Amino acid sequence: MRCTLSAPLRRCLSSTGAADPSLVSSAEHAYRLLRRHHSDPQRLSAALSASGLDASSPHLLDAVLRRCGAASSLALHFFHWCSPSLPSPLPSSLALLAKSFSRASSAPSPSLLAPLPSQLLGPSLLCPVLRRLPQPRLLPFALSLLSARPDHDQPALFLSLLESLSKAGHVLTAEQLVEELQPRLPLSLRHYTALLYGWCRQGKLDEAKHVLARMKAADVALDVVVFNTLLAGFVAEGRFEDAFELAGQMEQRGCPPNAVSYTTLIQGLGARGRVDEAMRVFVEMRRKGCAPDAVTYGTLVNTFCKAGKISQGYEFLDAMSRDGLRVDAAVYHGFFVAHEKKEQLEECLELMERMRECRCPPDLKIYNVVIRLACRLGETKQAMTLWNEMESAGLSPVVDTFAIVVSGLVGQGLLIEACSYFKDMVGRGLFVVPQYGVLKDLLNALVRDEKLELAKDVWKCIVSKGCELNVSAWTIWIHALFAKKHVKEACLYCLDMLEAGLMPQPDTFAKLMKGLKKLYNRQIAAEITEKVRKMAEERHVSFKMYKRRGVRDLEEKLKAKRRGQKKRHLRQPGHGKSQVVHRLHVKLCAKSY
Repeated sequence: MRCTLSAPLRRCLSSTGAADPSLVSSAEHAYRLLRRHHSDPQRLSAALSASGLDASSPHLLDAVLRRCGAASSLALHFFHWCSPSLPSPLPSSLALLAKSFSRASSAPSPSLLAPLPSQLLGPSLLCPVLRRLPQPRLLPFALSLLSARPDHDQPALFLSLLESLSKAGHVLTAEQLVEELQPRLPLSLRHYTALLYGWCRQGKLDEAKHVLARMKAADVALDVVVFNTLLAGFVAEGRFEDAFELAGQMEQRGCPPNAVSYTTLIQGLGARGRVDEAMRVFVEMRRKGCAPDAVTYGTLVNTFCKAGKISQGYEFLDAMSRDGLRVDAAVYHGFFVAHEKKEQLEECLELMERMRECRCPPDLKIYNVVIRLACRLGETKQAMTLWNEMESAGLSPVVDTFAIVVSGLVGQGLLIEACSYFKDMVGRGLFVVPQYGVLKDLLNALVRDEKLELAKDVWKCIVSKGCELNVSAWTIWIHALFAKKHVKEACLYCLDMLEAGLMPQPDTFAKLMKGLKKLYNRQIAAEITEKVRKMAEERHVSFKMYKRRGVRDLEEKLKAKRRGQKKRHLRQPGHGKSQVVHRLHVKLCAKSY
């Protein structure tokens, strides 16, 4: 039997280079079996075993995990079925599983998570699960997951849960979990550090100090990681006096500040523009005999570049080379951002050449910055040259890269070229979640420039590639058509939207009805109204209230638009002066009378 492949699956597989037709077909077949039998694990296992699918193929596992998408329970079922046949899952499989958890509307049940190997139940998988749970369910979920594991696995899972809860922002639940499990599962330095990290991340430093007091009472020796965690908390809250005092205490307790400690202080001061103080910390660091590492120098470079002191930044770059430290693209990135602010394109191009000579080729982030600057300055040929260089260097453009180029070309009025890059972005499967800003600017520019057929071609490309289109994306297109009085076209696309099972926003409906009334086109108006009425009933929405809200929202938008136009008129040069002259003229006329 031949499987019909969904567009999302084809796009996901082709974007990762896994476009093997047999693999695609197998993944679709597995997905259908999962959908059909997931409620009965025994029947599902039997169906998968009888299907002829290769459970030992990590590529098939990845393909099925991509196909499952946000259906995290289905993804877990297939992961469990493959696990006994795989020596160990690939990192890509774990990343896809974590992504599935983060996209799911609800967390998978503890019974599905519990069979995972202990080494996999770490923060990378647990954090996205915990973020999906409402606060009241967090503690029962953690306790249920623990109870489903053998006794010898519980201490390791307890630590993973504490670290995951703290990283996910649920440190209060982590504290409750500690209370529930004491004294059966004792706390070590890592348990306390997880709690300390959670409180510091939330800026609740008094609670963090209480954790330190508990550590002291339990005779748990503090290490440099604990001190640096608390130091980072003080710095994040801007409490530098406390931070410096803590750094002094570290020395007194025989745990002197290390490169991480000093870098944390430098970074915090630099972020607040306190460049001179950041430099004094660096001098003190060298005086104390603590050697700066690449991260320290990189932080100093970014600090001076953000402050506009690019020449001092270059001095630290040279110091890194003298100290034998490797300079990577992340350090150079600060210079490019600083040059971009000053619109120094030539300096950016020269620096890129210097990087190549130093065998440190520019990365994608740097290309994004320089391409954006070239587009802003109207140097579109240079932007295209940079794009070609980037791809020749083996760097694949991401969504941000395409957005920069498309927006830049639209801004320069090069709409045909902008459409070409936009279609390329869609073709590469990078338009999964609609880029509303780019889409809106492009469609509005095309319709405004009377390139309606080209705009339709762009929309057709999005639809034909199976991109995820929601109400906002359809609204952008329909409003772009309506704004240039293509009312009938806008209404026909509204009907397509309704066929896709999406209900228009109330003001969109009101706007279309108003336009159709002027065109005396009752047939389309009746068709749209009937479809919207049915959808409202299915969603238990009052159609009368829906219509009233649409009219009200439309009127409010029109009023806001008029107020904006009035403000712009008042800000025009000479307007205020003419008003003053007019008032003086009236006064003079009154006196003469």
